[in-house]
Amino acid sequence: MKVIKFGGSSMADAKQFKKVANIVLSDPERRVVVVSAPGKRGENDTKVTDLLISLAETVRDGGDVTAGVARVVERYESIARNLKLDRAIVDTIRKDLFSRIASRGDSYAKFLDCMKAAGEDNSAKLMAVYLKSRGCNAEYVNPKDAGLFLTEEFGNAQVLPKSYDLLKQLKDRDSIIVFPGFFGYSEEGDVVTFSRGGSDVTGGILAAALGADVYENFTDVDFVYAANPHIVDNPFPIPLFTYEEMRELSYGGFSVLHEEALAPVYSLGIPVNIRNTNNPDAPGTFIVADDKAPKSTFPVVGIAADKGFMTIHVYKYMMNREIGFGRRLLQILEEEGISYEHTPSGIDSISIIIREVNCPDDKLARVVERINATLGVNSVHVVHDQAIVMLVGRGMTRSVGIAARAAEAFNHAGININMINQGSSEVSIMFGVEGKDAKPAVKALYEEFFD
Repeated sequence: MKVIKFGGSSMADAKQFKKVANIVLSDPERRVVVVSAPGKRGENDTKVTDLLISLAETVRDGGDVTAGVARVVERYESIARNLKLDRAIVDTIRKDLFSRIASRGDSYAKFLDCMKAAGEDNSAKLMAVYLKSRGCNAEYVNPKDAGLFLTEEFGNAQVLPKSYDLLKQLKDRDSIIVFPGFFGYSEEGDVVTFSRGGSDVTGGILAAALGADVYENFTDVDFVYAANPHIVDNPFPIPLFTYEEMRELSYGGFSVLHEEALAPVYSLGIPVNIRNTNNPDAPGTFIVADDKAPKSTFPVVGIAADKGFMTIHVYKYMMNREIGFGRRLLQILEEEGISYEHTPSGIDSISIIIREVNCPDDKLARVVERINATLGVNSVHVVHDQAIVMLVGRGMTRSVGIAARAAEAFNHAGININMINQGSSEVSIMFGVEGKDAKPAVKALYEEFFD
């Protein structure tokens, strides 16, 4: 059995729907199909998920939803019309949207998740109808009916362990299952979504639950490349990564795969194959367990950068002698509901790196006030618009001078390094730079290690 997932670009219009159906029907082992919401049809187009977020905001603000609903329905109607499908599916989608709008309650976060999930949910319904029109025994399966239960963290949910045993029962069905990505249900019955791009996570969960031979993730590139092709011209294609390498790169900004997608398949050693919907004959890139990967001939296999970080710098003389200081500092973040990314430190200072999205201005003000009031620090200041740059590769463990080469590359490019962090596994080195230097940093490192 193969679990196969298609991203938003693969679901954008009727032409892409046909490609998806051809890929699914070309291999009888492709039994479970996970779909995203329709993505952009062109550079100036809008993703359906963004249309749904805008619609949710209109409902919140008490505006007229007529135009917003029409824009969303038109996307699905255009696909259905060009695939020559019965209008009944379009009416089903329209009714679904109004039903979600009518469910507006006191919690906007809960309502927003319900609206966002409509993109994948209706995409799956439409794909199931189309596969049936092609003579295929296909069925849409709702995540709640299948047993995909998540934590009640709207917009950032995690799968509950009991889901795996429940989802395993899908294996008994003799149809091709079309499953919407991105969302599941809380134990209270509310729609809850993963973070943005979470359809990858749905695919990983299903692959693990069903014990799939491979998890195929179809997107719009032939390979995963050593660097973002929007930053570096014709970057080196990488045919194979390990789980750990890909996890580091996804965290560092590689948009080809959600950073949490590998967690479900990791312990089972299920390989992930990144493929191209527009060129399905290309072998793509495999992501495999460390013990299944041959030794890398390159010390570095990938370079990634991600912006949108802030750093809280805390200084207190003789900090290293104060037992419990770090715990009390991080407890402030915990009590404010803020997750942190990294904590590089010195003997009298510690820096906390946080994603800006996780710490809005009101929370940040409270955090700074509490640090000053309760920890007796000498100073605390915040630096915004920071970026992290990841240099990743198993081969670095056997290579001398990688950090020196990277630092020299930054020096030649005139880029100041604010932070360096390397884990004990030595699979990655992380650099902190100013947001404006993110792209130049990727170019500088690529030229050093690949050109």
